[in-house]
Amino acid sequence: MARTTGRLRHRKARTLRRWGLILIAALLVSAEARVVAAPSAGAVAQLHREGRWLVDQFGRVVIVHGVNLVWKRAPYVPPDTAEGFTAADAAWLAEHGFNGARIGTLWAGVTPAAPGVVDPTYLERWDRVVGQLAANQIWTQFDFHQDQWNETYGGEGAPHWALQRPAPFDSLPPITPEFPWGYWTPEQAVLWDNFWADRDGVQDGWVAALRAVARRWRDQPYSMGYDVINEPWAGTEYADCAVTGCAEHYRTELQPAMERARAAIRQVDPTGLIWYEPQQLASGRDIPTFYEPVEDEQIGYSWHNYCPQIFLQSQGLPLTDIEACADYSHEAHRRALQQSDRMGAVGMMSEFGATDNVRALAIDTGAADRNFSSWMHWAYKTWNDPTTADTNQGLFVSDGDLASAKPDKLRVLVRTYPQATAGIPRALSFDSATGDFHYAYDPRPASDAPTEIFVSPLHYPNGAQITVDGGSATSPGRGNRIRITANGSGPVSVRIHDRVPAG
Repeated sequence: MARTTGRLRHRKARTLRRWGLILIAALLVSAEARVVAAPSAGAVAQLHREGRWLVDQFGRVVIVHGVNLVWKRAPYVPPDTAEGFTAADAAWLAEHGFNGARIGTLWAGVTPAAPGVVDPTYLERWDRVVGQLAANQIWTQFDFHQDQWNETYGGEGAPHWALQRPAPFDSLPPITPEFPWGYWTPEQAVLWDNFWADRDGVQDGWVAALRAVARRWRDQPYSMGYDVINEPWAGTEYADCAVTGCAEHYRTELQPAMERARAAIRQVDPTGLIWYEPQQLASGRDIPTFYEPVEDEQIGYSWHNYCPQIFLQSQGLPLTDIEACADYSHEAHRRALQQSDRMGAVGMMSEFGATDNVRALAIDTGAADRNFSSWMHWAYKTWNDPTTADTNQGLFVSDGDLASAKPDKLRVLVRTYPQATAGIPRALSFDSATGDFHYAYDPRPASDAPTEIFVSPLHYPNGAQITVDGGSATSPGRGNRIRITANGSGPVSVRIHDRVPAG
């Protein structure tokens, strides 16, 4: 009986995966039909949405492999030190193929003293980092990051003036369980209900701070827009969110708030990407999301992928099954692609990882390759993060020593991949154990720039053997990139592997 049940379970899983692949293929076909003509080559280097794709100023399809840069303690920006972030860090990222950064421009830093009163010093401190990233052609997303709202609850994000402790909780000391359990307290539930209802004008202050950030960086080269709030909590509806996904919360609270944020940003930046995130529990639960279509061409869907098995392992619980994350990640990508298509957005997996488990990272990055998904790994450095379930999240043993990078982790995250494609992607795979890479695309003849593929410096000890059908390739040049030029309008296929050593 147990074996029969097991066979039925595996047969059901195969059927679900098969239908998932069919759905993804259908969405790819429908979405790519909306890709439009390439922008002018003289346009500012910024990313925009065309159909399901991120595109650059040349109209090339861009895939982002990036990292999160979120300094969660005051003054909410990394210092210009080896432990923080310097020009050497930006160069290291580019050298290893990381072409994106999600930077934590916290609300508490933008307007710390009062609603709408911007601290220019805070924005200037981030200007240093943003400039270093742009100088290395690294796309930047401005992230209004928060965890558990404010330091009062063991988190960060909202300024102290935006913390109006609700009655009757304000008569007692705040409860501060470790992250993420602090979200589940009754006070957090009421606090977020008040935010969604804009009680005491707190939501007004959030919107004003977003407008200030957009005004500051609307013309910033290598911008990829604004993530308006990280992992929003639903409030008293969170129990329903955990089970059903809480459609009513999206309809009456979350989407209206996102629309307010979008309207404020559009007052100062008419074309920058604006990224919506789902309610927080969608990051680690197999549940639906319910954003409806948005009347704006430049919308992104910023989603997170945290397999529950990884979280359980980080808590020291036995009998965790990391291989179960393969099905979980497959379904997460399917749901994200479906949600993006429904709302008219481009998707990006803006958080995943937060672990040293290289098998888990391989599962998530492999799923991203198969779906042509952009991603931002959590996190570049540990930075004494006060709200994390796993302290083994950075890329280095020591934040202040770039030579202390974790080799096994890098071998999975540093990947050969197409950073910019003059055409439409068709197939993508990379084996982090061997370095074997395959990419196929249909060229766009009118493109003003070639396809660029980053060639990992870690996977080809005997040199990279590059084979191109339907085009020609340059040798790896600046930034470990090769350039592919199509011979005509037919498909282009690129294969890269390690050269067989002589003898």
